[in-house]
Amino acid sequence: ITIFWQDGHDGDNTKQSTADMTVFVQNLLQQMQTRFQTMSESIISKIDEMGNRIDELEQSINDLRGEMGQDGAPSPSASLKPKEEAKPADDSSA
Repeated sequence: ITIFWQDGHDGDNTKQSTADMTVFVQNLLQQMQTRFQTMSESIISKIDEMGNRIDELEQSINDLRGEMGQDGAPSPSASLKPKEEAKPADDSSA
């Protein structure tokens, strides 16, 4: 925070203080913009990484379903799937 002192030389000091304050505010805004940009890029990167992990998890689940189907064991998704399909229908009618 900049504090203005008046010592009798109002003209030059006021102009210099105003210029100093302007530079300070511009620098502060530039720093804030840089930090927000960095945070935004970091968040987007983490969201992309999370999406990739979800895709990998989904592929692993599908692989496991395939393996269980080949072994002749009933797929647990078969009993869950009708419930999952019924639930959105209930939500859409509400």
